[in-house]
Amino acid sequence: MIEGMAPADVAAFSDRAFMFASIVYVLAVLGHLVEWASSLGTVAATRDRSPVGVAAGSSPAGAATTDAAVDDDRADVEERRRLRVETAGRIGVALTVLATVLHAAAVVSRAFASDPARVPWGNMYEFTMTGALGVSVIYLALLSPLRLRWMGLFVTGFQVVVLMLANLTLEQAAGPLVPALHSYWLVIHVGAAILATGAFAVGALTSVVFLLQERAQRRTQAPAAAGSNRVSRVLLERFPPPDVLDRLSYRLHAVAFPLWTFAALIAGPIWAEYAWGSYWNWDPKEVWAFITWVIYAAYLHARATAGWRGRAAAVLALIGFATLLFNFVGINFFFGAGSMHSYAGS
Repeated sequence: MIEGMAPADVAAFSDRAFMFASIVYVLAVLGHLVEWASSLGTVAATRDRSPVGVAAGSSPAGAATTDAAVDDDRADVEERRRLRVETAGRIGVALTVLATVLHAAAVVSRAFASDPARVPWGNMYEFTMTGALGVSVIYLALLSPLRLRWMGLFVTGFQVVVLMLANLTLEQAAGPLVPALHSYWLVIHVGAAILATGAFAVGALTSVVFLLQERAQRRTQAPAAAGSNRVSRVLLERFPPPDVLDRLSYRLHAVAFPLWTFAALIAGPIWAEYAWGSYWNWDPKEVWAFITWVIYAAYLHARATAGWRGRAAAVLALIGFATLLFNFVGINFFFGAGSMHSYAGS
């Protein structure tokens, strides 16, 4: 336990830090929504603002003066727009950093909320807390080198949804580990799975953005309603080109896949043999972990060797993420006590 604090006090601190992290994530979402609204609300003005007509008989000098004034007005509108977008974006990032710090405090203190201290992923609620933290940490780590601020709304929105669902459906009081989890393999196996899940989640968000960007690109090349064209132009302006998103998604999945391979096909079976006397037991969680591995392996193989690019690859990556989520949540809800991993939901 933390020096001078009882486990119950540490657990209360963890719960409060988690609550405040959720609130700040919501504020970060609002900051990024303002950023997007500023882009969307003024793009039409900067694009459609046409020169004021010059009355017949006006001198060429007067026309030139009017055109110069219109150009200055456009430049001023564009500068104000960029300032609003930049300010809102920076506020969104700052709030995301604060939320991540609070989130990390909640996860770390959760480890000390029982006596003796333990890793903070002993059940589905704690795994969700820690895995969601991994998403924020990966995003912030890559934010500057890869210029990922465009992903801020998606990451913070993802966090709000995940933490809200965890709070409503998975919340459990802090306590000691169940006997089946008293093993150093809990640190190795589940720790690797958490890292892989965080990277897969960021890769999935990138795939979603790719599909939006690709759709926006197609809509701007075809006749469409004015409002749709405006939204599409904003998406094209705010997101990187589709080929950049495609490569980024591939690289994120390429990093996550070896971690998942180690967690699901190496560390997991070794722990299973140690705990149950067999490396493979056809448990639902084992089967779905392998299905997830096969889909991601197919995605990476097709992307690297068969020349799959773009939409098909993004859809396959999202199917892989869907199986990952089902493996994590669905097994416990649909199979319950029928799984040897049923304690993972307790």
